[in-house]
Amino acid sequence: MMLPGISLSTAELLSIVEILDKPVEMNLSFEIQIFDASMQECDELELSFTDPDVPCVKVKKCGVRMVYEKDLEDIKELHSHATHCSPNLEDVHQHSADNDGSIDSIVINVTRRMWEADSKGKFTVKKVEFSLDSEGSLVHQMCNASYCCHSRMIEKKMNIFNILFSSLIFSFILFHSNALNVTHDSRSIIIDGNHRIILSGSIHYPRSTAPMWPDLIRKAKEGGLDAVETYVFWNAHEPARRQYDFSGNLDLIRFLKTIQDQGLYAILRIGPYTCAEWNYGGFPVWLHNIPGVSLRTKNDVFMNEMKNFTTLIVDMVKKEKLFASQGGNIILAQVENEYGNVMEPYGDDGKSYINWCAQMADSLDIGVPWIMCQQAAPPKPMLETCNGWYCDEYKPKDPNTPKMWTENWTGWFKSWGGADPLRTAEDLSYSVARFFQKGGTLQNYYMYHGGTNFGRTSGGPYITTTYDYNAPLDEYGNLNQPKWGHLKQLHDVLHSIEYTLTNGDVRNEKLSNLVMATIYQTKEKSSCFLSNTNTKTDANVNFGGINYFVPAWSISILPDCREEAYNTAKVSAQTSLMVKKLNKAEDEPRSLKWTWRPELIESTSIQGRGDVSVNKIVDQKDMANDASDYLWYMTSIDVAKDDPMLNGTVTLRVNDTGHVLHAFFNGEYIGSQWSKYGDSNVTYVFERNIKLSPGKNLISLLSVTLGFKNYGPMFDLVGAGITSPIELVLSKNVIKDLSSNKWTYKVGLNGISNKFFNTNCASKSSSKWVSDPIPVDRNFTWYKTTFKAPLGNKPVVVDLLGLGKGMAWVNGHSLGRYWPSYIADKNLCKTETCDYRGRYSDSKCVSKCGEPTQRWYHVPRSFLKDGENTLVLFEEFGGNPSYVQFQTVEIGSICINTHEGKEVKLSCQDRPISKIKFASFGSPQGVCGSFDKSEYDSEVDVLSILEKECVGKESCSFKITEEKFGKPSCEIKKLAVEAVCKDFTF
Repeated sequence: MMLPGISLSTAELLSIVEILDKPVEMNLSFEIQIFDASMQECDELELSFTDPDVPCVKVKKCGVRMVYEKDLEDIKELHSHATHCSPNLEDVHQHSADNDGSIDSIVINVTRRMWEADSKGKFTVKKVEFSLDSEGSLVHQMCNASYCCHSRMIEKKMNIFNILFSSLIFSFILFHSNALNVTHDSRSIIIDGNHRIILSGSIHYPRSTAPMWPDLIRKAKEGGLDAVETYVFWNAHEPARRQYDFSGNLDLIRFLKTIQDQGLYAILRIGPYTCAEWNYGGFPVWLHNIPGVSLRTKNDVFMNEMKNFTTLIVDMVKKEKLFASQGGNIILAQVENEYGNVMEPYGDDGKSYINWCAQMADSLDIGVPWIMCQQAAPPKPMLETCNGWYCDEYKPKDPNTPKMWTENWTGWFKSWGGADPLRTAEDLSYSVARFFQKGGTLQNYYMYHGGTNFGRTSGGPYITTTYDYNAPLDEYGNLNQPKWGHLKQLHDVLHSIEYTLTNGDVRNEKLSNLVMATIYQTKEKSSCFLSNTNTKTDANVNFGGINYFVPAWSISILPDCREEAYNTAKVSAQTSLMVKKLNKAEDEPRSLKWTWRPELIESTSIQGRGDVSVNKIVDQKDMANDASDYLWYMTSIDVAKDDPMLNGTVTLRVNDTGHVLHAFFNGEYIGSQWSKYGDSNVTYVFERNIKLSPGKNLISLLSVTLGFKNYGPMFDLVGAGITSPIELVLSKNVIKDLSSNKWTYKVGLNGISNKFFNTNCASKSSSKWVSDPIPVDRNFTWYKTTFKAPLGNKPVVVDLLGLGKGMAWVNGHSLGRYWPSYIADKNLCKTETCDYRGRYSDSKCVSKCGEPTQRWYHVPRSFLKDGENTLVLFEEFGGNPSYVQFQTVEIGSICINTHEGKEVKLSCQDRPISKIKFASFGSPQGVCGSFDKSEYDSEVDVLSILEKECVGKESCSFKITEEKFGKPSCEIKKLAVEAVCKDFTF
């Protein structure tokens, strides 16, 4: 079929019919936005008339994902739909005739942007702006400088109807849903016959909010990623057996489509075991409590449940046609997770289980490859992948499997009592470059955005609420500079040599001790890597007749084997120092007016009343079924008047894996204890002296968990809560074991059960919120206040310094657990400066020892509303809420510290640069925030030069040269700059 000289498929015609068949709205502009379901093209088209009084049709269609089941019988049907718009076009003619009888004065301005896939599946943006007169003649055409124009987009001498109608057609014609053929060979993943390198990043949808997703994924794309990877979290989606939740930030399909909308591939790690420092590794605790179940082994009960959930996810994704084989963007899927690390203790049943996993996954017929990470020589047709800080030495057991890295750990997670992790941009980029130097094809950052463990989702146990992970995007979605920018530059260089890396012959050439050249060569070109794996010694080497300086523990990439385009240790991206700014909407903390109410514990601590009683100590997972962090254990003992324990000091001894224990004896609070940082088993013994009385004595123990264990062989069997024995000790020879006593249990707390945190629910409790006096340092206390949302659009945090431990809610949304009173161990931080050189570990380059493990807690903007907002705190330990305040996270200052010859950019993003605080060229000392000049620096007033170029602008770019900044009196020629970003004004 042909229309205005353009070939269209039936589906394309039907697409046009569907849009034109819908009611049109009158407007002063004509606008079309189309997104193609195939992921391979998005199109925006805008038309407007110079005469503002001219009415025309406005059609807006974004997110088009349609299935067509019947053909168009006759092209006339299409024209009949098209004329549906003609009255509006006649209005245009009539309006012009009313003025001067002609339409010569009308000019149509068109802006067109296309997201188009090339033959290799890469996405590029093309932008065209042009104007047409009333006869369709070209008046003006302008292309974005970095893109190209398509002449076929403009047809001259079209009448006004053809202009509008053809413009509508253009919105659909470039690329419509075609299935992608995803295969592989030993060199790479192959997409539609093209060998690809894939740069991916993990973003876990439940660790952010749905309104955050588009911005996170846009920044991932701008950072040079090809794909986004995520786990699927079984316990979040199936909190109770056969009861599913895919709402809000659990809307997996919406998340995948958001990735698709940005033109990126997706890697779906269904598992459904995740690890991920997520509660119980993603397994629902009800699964553990099914009779006869054994997890992650050959067990029919478990395998049936796993198959049910995996099939559910696959069917949901298939229904939306999101697998690449259906025209979607999911190019890989994963079953199980890191099982090879723990497989041995499971014996033959473990081998049978992993074979079953492969067969089950393959039977689901998704049309793209399945992967198994950390699973050497997995069952066919599974592909194995590597996880770790470095995977350059990794080689798949199967010579036909490409070298893939599903988890490059960008930093590390944080535990209560632990310090802040840092993996430098230099080392992270080194690991990536080294991986591709040695034949890598797919690399995924774990994490690219870590996010937040909202609610009770953190695992470990003892994992903090923040899951920042020192990722390229911070917890709140800000660019973590220089890491994000330095990696973006690396990605651009790797993409530029993709064909050579995946098709070229490879050879190595030793240049000096631990310095190696790797040459990839095709008939068309050669690309080279120069690596220096020394941890202390820099290298000056000659390669191909050219001298190169390769710092220790770094890699240079030469796309043409001559000019260095990138070195992992030479960071030219800016550093951004983030700051917390006060809430300008009100004067906090003074403006916050608090009310409070007690957590009613008398029925348990004094009366010993609960829900169920048994004559044994029960594991907290079994009893509470993960319905709450809190579980009461209560028992009474009758002491006869002649019992020898009345005559001495008796010690109550409790073994706990809780991870926190609060103890009461005869209604009196006698103390608390919790596991210390670094105790991998999270166990301890609680001991307190008590004074028994004749008759009945009540022991009430409140056990508190902070996420269940998520990793290790048989991790699901690791105990939680109080364990046997519980003893009364008079002496070494007089011990009374209470383990077989009648124990009464109660799950949860009164305030949580009655939803004190939910502003829409009336409390069932007789206790009311009161305003005066506000108690401080009182345990088991609820606090509430109202506040105004911080102005602007920057990420919001709440500073909880002064509080002990508990949980926080804003407008009923759980921010997660808080524990600012837990101070990071001072001994974790080493005195020497952080040196990127040498292999990274989670104990290297840590900081903020002796400070609260986590002081600030993320409050997503989508949790807030205009006007009054409500903050509710449950304070478990005792603290002072009067210091609480809301703040925004913003860029405070930005820095450059790099060598001559680099083209650099300073950017405050959406704010202007207000001041150049420091600038010097030569051999300046220090780091961002504390630069100092050296005696060798150029005498030119570098600061004044940059003030003229940068102050008042959101960003400024320049090249570092002697001509610009003068000649220093030393061989080192570095520019150090610190600029201050202007505060927002409202």
